[in-house]
Amino acid sequence: VTPSSWFSYTLSIDETNIKAVGQFAGKDFFNVFSCNLLQGNPNQVLTDGSSVVISEELAKKLFNTTQNVVGKTINWQLLNYKEQAVISGIYEGVPENSTMKFQFVLTYQAWKDFSKTVGRNINWDNHAPYTYVTLNEGTSINSFNKKIAGYIKSKIKNSNVTLFARHYSDAYLFGKYENGVQAGGRIEYVKLFSVIALFLILIACINFMNLSTAKASGRLKEVGIKKTIGAGRKSLIIQYMSESVVTSLISLVFAIVLVEGLLPQFNSITDKHLSLNSNIILPFIGIALITGLLSGSYPALYLSSFSPVTMLKGKLNSLTGELWIRKGLVIFQFSLSILFIVAVLVVYKQIDFIQSKNLGFNKNNIIYFDKEGIVAENQDTFLKELKRVPGVVNASSASTNLIGSHGSTTGVDWEGKNPEENIRFENVNANYDMIETMGIKIKSGRNFSREFGSDDKKVIFNKAAINVMGLKNPVGKTIKLWGEERDIIGVVNDFNFESLHENVKPLFFILQPERTLIILVKIKSGQEKETINNIRNYYSEFNPGFVFDYKFLDKDYQALYESENRVSTLAKYFAGLAILISCLGLLGLATFTAQKRRKEIGIRKVLGSSEFGIIYLLSIDFTKLIFVSLVLALPLSYYLTKNWLDSFAYRIDLSLWYFVIAGLITLIIAWLTVGVQAIKAATADPVKSLRYE
Repeated sequence: VTPSSWFSYTLSIDETNIKAVGQFAGKDFFNVFSCNLLQGNPNQVLTDGSSVVISEELAKKLFNTTQNVVGKTINWQLLNYKEQAVISGIYEGVPENSTMKFQFVLTYQAWKDFSKTVGRNINWDNHAPYTYVTLNEGTSINSFNKKIAGYIKSKIKNSNVTLFARHYSDAYLFGKYENGVQAGGRIEYVKLFSVIALFLILIACINFMNLSTAKASGRLKEVGIKKTIGAGRKSLIIQYMSESVVTSLISLVFAIVLVEGLLPQFNSITDKHLSLNSNIILPFIGIALITGLLSGSYPALYLSSFSPVTMLKGKLNSLTGELWIRKGLVIFQFSLSILFIVAVLVVYKQIDFIQSKNLGFNKNNIIYFDKEGIVAENQDTFLKELKRVPGVVNASSASTNLIGSHGSTTGVDWEGKNPEENIRFENVNANYDMIETMGIKIKSGRNFSREFGSDDKKVIFNKAAINVMGLKNPVGKTIKLWGEERDIIGVVNDFNFESLHENVKPLFFILQPERTLIILVKIKSGQEKETINNIRNYYSEFNPGFVFDYKFLDKDYQALYESENRVSTLAKYFAGLAILISCLGLLGLATFTAQKRRKEIGIRKVLGSSEFGIIYLLSIDFTKLIFVSLVLALPLSYYLTKNWLDSFAYRIDLSLWYFVIAGLITLIIAWLTVGVQAIKAATADPVKSLRYE
């Protein structure tokens, strides 16, 4: 199967032209994948080289119906290549959550015919098309991988490629590989957010434990009476655990209502299409039960452990263990809050660094759109006139918009090359003016130019490529590309065409205007709207029947960091929740502490203590706990954020101020939380305090 993201096709029937996403596939495609055929036999629909299978939705767009469509002919165009295909089947369509998205499927024979016509090499060194296999049930993948490991090497002697198979279901979450070994992928973010959710639940549980044990003295007589009249410790544990579980289940109901209300916003942030359904109710109930049992365990064991005499007197023998546990829980939850704050600051600064870094080319004010119709057939004329459109600075065409990975090859040979080396070079098919349009700087030599005659046997490398080849004074030297000699006419400065997770890879440009896929246009800053309208009018006149559908290059660059941007946004919400929940617990403890020390505060005020002294007295213990949280959390936050930053080849330095700010934010929030109750207690009438109880 060829990746559908490579190409944009034009489908035509009569005077109707439609842009659609398609792919080429082998004859067993509909047997391998669970794509439901509504019309046609899965064993036959792709056996004829001129066949095409279209989606139900596409059939309605082209013919306004799905009836009597099979057997009809449509025209398809890719680059300058035009061909006809006969509809042999209709499939139901690809679900929204499918990784592989396509609206029609052409045959693999059509792919070979297309490649031959446009001069595209099909050999064992190609990284496309993708190969999918269905293994017999019970087959060991490890054994299968051993059999295919050296297959490419049997075709290309010096190849450093080792084949291996993986489950197709693993591709989305486990898509990152290093040296053939699975090394992460989207699963890392799934694990990250799962851990964060677990920590948030733990913080909530800690609050429940703290407040329950803190208010234990208010229930001492109740427990004492129950024990006196014969209640056993087991029944008391069940009672208090039940109270906790019921509280958790009530919280679940509120949580489901909140999730239902906030799900559209969450889907907007994550670009997903999640929805609540009955299948997840049981897991939710399970989580609520576990949370209730966890949060109620310590208070239940604690309250049921005292003797009836002690309880009826209203006093506990020793509070030392309880106090240390309570303080430890406060330290734990604020350590997590500090960790979240540091993470938000670091992620934000790294994303800001990514957006502002000089990439080595100018991505701003560049739009691009697909070559199709008459534009593909008369590219030179179109570009010549396009440059005259008011507001257009420059225009060209290329095989790619330069953002992301390109096709790669090991077919570069040069004088002094180690025969054992198999260095992969990214490659871009370029047109005249493409490098200037992108704002890429020439380090030495020159660009492709009509002034020097034909440059179709020339090549331009980036600095990274020259470095790996070890060439001195490379301009004017000759290399071999796919066995054909080419002169190096220029070297460009390195530019970051992939995400900043990656170092700049070796890359070369070759002049092949006929094999370019998109039109690139540099427009004047401040005149974007007017210029785009001018281009649209010109495009409509030049290419009637086709819609002017353009994209901004800088938005494609943003898409490289889709995951990081989502992490940044979600991290802010999680940090806010963690701080809010922690402060609610701290506020409850501060309130209880102030009530418990009400007489003490009254006596101190009668003896002359100032309000500031009372506030300091009530705040100092909590402040100490926050400082302990800082000591514990900051080294851990440094370790975790450094590990995350290490995944970027280009990254910010971890400055001290990230941690200082996190500490100050936590202290200020804690002081404000405790201070409200401290001020309230300090300003209370001491007479009323002394009359209390």
